[in-house]
Amino acid sequence: MAHPALPPALTRARIAAREFWRAAFARSRAIAAGLHQAWRRSLQLRVVSITLVASSLLVGGFAVLVAERITNILLDNATADVKQRLENGRNYAEDQINVYTVSYAPKLSATFETTALYLAGNDPEQVAGVVVALQADGYRTIEPATSPVGVDVSPMISDELRERVAGGEVAHQFRTGNLDGGTAKYLVYGSPVPTKFGQVELYYFVPLTRWDKIADEARSTVVATGITLVLLLGLLSALVTRLVVNPVRVAARTAQRLSAGLLDQRMVVNGEDDLALLAASFNQMATNLQRQIVRLEEMSRLQRRFTSDVSHELRTPLTTVRMAADLIFAERDEFDPAVARSAELLQAELDRFEGLLTDLLEISRFDAGFAMLDAEPTDLVPVVHRVVERLDGLAARLGVPLLLNAPDLPVIAEVDPRRVERILRNLVGNAVEHGEGRPVEVVLGVDEQAVAITVRDHGVGLKPGEEKLVFNRFWRADPSRARQTGGTGLGLSISLEDARLHGGWLEAWGAPGQGAQFRLTLPVRAGDRLTSAPLRLVPSDAAAGAVVPVPSGARLAIGAGPVPETVAAGPDRPVDPTASESGAQRTEVTT
Repeated sequence: MAHPALPPALTRARIAAREFWRAAFARSRAIAAGLHQAWRRSLQLRVVSITLVASSLLVGGFAVLVAERITNILLDNATADVKQRLENGRNYAEDQINVYTVSYAPKLSATFETTALYLAGNDPEQVAGVVVALQADGYRTIEPATSPVGVDVSPMISDELRERVAGGEVAHQFRTGNLDGGTAKYLVYGSPVPTKFGQVELYYFVPLTRWDKIADEARSTVVATGITLVLLLGLLSALVTRLVVNPVRVAARTAQRLSAGLLDQRMVVNGEDDLALLAASFNQMATNLQRQIVRLEEMSRLQRRFTSDVSHELRTPLTTVRMAADLIFAERDEFDPAVARSAELLQAELDRFEGLLTDLLEISRFDAGFAMLDAEPTDLVPVVHRVVERLDGLAARLGVPLLLNAPDLPVIAEVDPRRVERILRNLVGNAVEHGEGRPVEVVLGVDEQAVAITVRDHGVGLKPGEEKLVFNRFWRADPSRARQTGGTGLGLSISLEDARLHGGWLEAWGAPGQGAQFRLTLPVRAGDRLTSAPLRLVPSDAAAGAVVPVPSGARLAIGAGPVPETVAAGPDRPVDPTASESGAQRTEVTT
């Protein structure tokens, strides 16, 4: 059975109510988040809040004790006063009633009434509102007298109190009765009055309205004093905390300016207290840091200048030596075998020396800030193919198969092809040298925002922490290891600077026995900021510790097609560059 449709007005009301509660909930969450943020960021707020809470608890407990003590004192005073009145009234009533020897005397009832009225108010020393009742048990009962203010005392004499008084005790109770149309608390005191014809009971009913009023005023005074004291303590803690927090805030702001490069920032020193000592020590530290930084900058500038000057100055003698070495190398067949071998060694070492000078000149350009990016739309597929083909000879000599996986379609990105080719040449060359005879995999991936190239080897890998050092200048993982090819130790440093010019990332991952993988990520459009990479940095087989076997007879395998699912994470599965990947070191580069 279909449910009847709700009226449009009711539907709109339900939607409006739902939106209202949703907005209220969102507003509450925003307020809570703001308070939480303020609590975490403000030391002064935390100190003042803790002081207010602690002082409120202490003052509140003290106020409760004081109010209770005052109330007890007032009740004790009221009880003592009524007890004294009762003793005097009992003596007076005994004198008045002892003139009668029998309880049925004609004038006894009138005497009871007159005595009760006198004890209740006719005596100028008595307090107005006191009610006195006389009751006799024996031959007949004389009903309790009523007071001038119209209080019915009969319900306020409990059976327990009557039994105790009838037994000869002086007893009291706190009872509630009606007074002038309202409810009032009474202190009921009873005492036996011995007479010649039997025992008479005397009851005093004293209203505690005045005592309650005094107690309420005392409690109000204590509460007001406590609240005032708590507020004063909060204000005092805020002032004291401000005196301490303000210098800390000034120190924090000064430290931020120093970290931003404003080395002349200093704190103001006032007085000779601990905070002044903190400011003076901070200023001394800043002065020493500034002096040391200026000194290091000067040394770095001189070092860069020395490197640049030496590199340029060595160009001229190197050119001359190169010409002579080329001539000797061209005529080496006519020399003795030993001289011919020396000519070959001279040619090889000159090649290495020239490469070192080229790298030093490139580093000096980066240090001086003269390196420029010549970006243009470039198809990276032939660039990667060209790098792999040029290094195939080196890979063949070392027995390392080269495996390339690139898409079928062109991969267009706005890059400097010369610098990208240099980065790939360094990455692939290092992978081949450290491949230990196992395959080196080069994978090219692309999505809408970025293009990534990974170079994976299955050699000795990197020890924990070494992935942070591979981009340092002149650093080598194992300087004592025998190598058939020698590098300058500047290749990865230059590659990192080239990636910085593109606004890209150059990252490293490695694990002992599992090889290493480098990932170059570049934006498709020059100037865009990278947020993800289309390829994973940590290989999929890294967790299992798999070792890729060497294909028999494999030298160069260049395949076209989509990136394998085992190593690729395409646009539908982007990799968060900020995610933690075990053993990975990210060097994020922005322009």
